[in-house]
Amino acid sequence: MKKKILAALTAGLIAFAPFAAADAMTRDEISAIQVKKPSDFKYWTKDSVPKQKLIEFVKDVTDKKSKNFIPIEDRIAAFDVDGTIACETAPFCFDFMMFVYRALDDPNYIASAQDRANGEAVKAAIYNHKMTNDVRRKHCASNASVFAGMTAEEYAEYTRNYLKTPVEGFDNLKVGEAFYLPMIEVISYLRANDFKIFLVSGADRDYMRVSTEILGVDSDNMIGTDYKYVATNQGDKDGMDYALTAQDKVVRGEFVSKDINMNKVSNMAREIGKKPVLVFGNSGGDSSMINFSLRGNKYRTAAFFVICDDLDREFGNVDKAKKCIKLADDNGWIKISMKNDFKTIYGDNVKLKK
Repeated sequence: MKKKILAALTAGLIAFAPFAAADAMTRDEISAIQVKKPSDFKYWTKDSVPKQKLIEFVKDVTDKKSKNFIPIEDRIAAFDVDGTIACETAPFCFDFMMFVYRALDDPNYIASAQDRANGEAVKAAIYNHKMTNDVRRKHCASNASVFAGMTAEEYAEYTRNYLKTPVEGFDNLKVGEAFYLPMIEVISYLRANDFKIFLVSGADRDYMRVSTEILGVDSDNMIGTDYKYVATNQGDKDGMDYALTAQDKVVRGEFVSKDINMNKVSNMAREIGKKPVLVFGNSGGDSSMINFSLRGNKYRTAAFFVICDDLDREFGNVDKAKKCIKLADDNGWIKISMKNDFKTIYGDNVKLKK
């Protein structure tokens, strides 16, 4: 109780404190970022080419006199999350890290032998930088298991507590604060120009709803990896054969699908029902959603590709950066260099540990 009161008081003090651009930003401060016009951008370098291309695109498609005008109802922008607007390198996507903590280290939970074994396999893949789809499948199966039986509210509370965890390898950064500030400005700028934002991620959808709730994106505009919800007394009955009772709770159950590669396209086609005109990604795994958005679109479109080339302020990856630069160049996607285009990433007081 004392911790909750202290957290509330701290949040209140933050809300009224003057913001210094060099400080690590809290979730409240990230939530307060507003970019309504081009001159409001603060976290991009002065002469950033991709920033200028984005501004030109938005100006063009929102001008009713332009041949490229896009009606408000069709102004859709889709963003990958991990590595595009949020950290995925310390040492990996945070929903994976939360699973590892739950399966192996949570003092209030004892995982099954199988879930512990899968947790160890996932942890080894993360720290050895050898993540494969076979390991991802182990993660999905056991991520379902270790959180099974939680209501959406209970899972959200668990996630909120995890967001307070310090990020490995950084000073002055918590999991819930590890967003790329320049990209949060992009989201704000697009929202100010009547774009509907969709977050399309391989992360657990429920995790994403909590971790990104400060960004002002509607919770039903988040597409991610899915798990079943079932009634506590449903047992093995199919939902067609079971009616929810007054005694039931609705809780998390089995794994459904991993939202990566073509699965992103399938889910976007079903849940959005329209093609985005702007799409943002950071890896070859985003190629499918970019191709789906741009090809055959009746409107002017653009794709922006975040390149992980910053080795001083982030855990950049030279080999991946080279491959992503070639991929973007080969397809005509607009490259965003974290090293050259981001004036800051998380705030200048956030440092890599040496």
